[in-house]
Amino acid sequence: QVQLVESGGGLVQAGDSLRLSCAASGRTFSSYDMGWFRQAPGEERKFVAHINWSGGYTYYADSVKGRFFASRDNAKNTAYLQMNSLKPDDAAVYYCAAKPASVVLTTQVSRYDYWGQGTQVTVSS
Repeated sequence: QVQLVESGGGLVQAGDSLRLSCAASGRTFSSYDMGWFRQAPGEERKFVAHINWSGGYTYYADSVKGRFFASRDNAKNTAYLQMNSLKPDDAAVYYCAAKPASVVLTTQVSRYDYWGQGTQVTVSS
């Protein structure tokens, strides 16, 4: 079991930056790939970013590429999502998720085994 707790969300203006954190406890954090997803009201949960177990590989949704950056500190059992140049369309509840480390990249919600409770990001125009 892995427990995940997100933090760092809030209300910002368009163009601002936020950094989300995802603190993990339980099993060895470095055994897991991490994903970031978001869900806006009335919409399905969507993939945002993926970072592999070592932090050496990242992958992003086209909508955030070049603006969002995933990282992790395995010594601190924490993953991060740096979000820059935020837009109103980025507003959503953001979730971090974990799955056992694998060479297979996946953007599918169903492939991730553990989820945090989510943190709200609101972007005003």
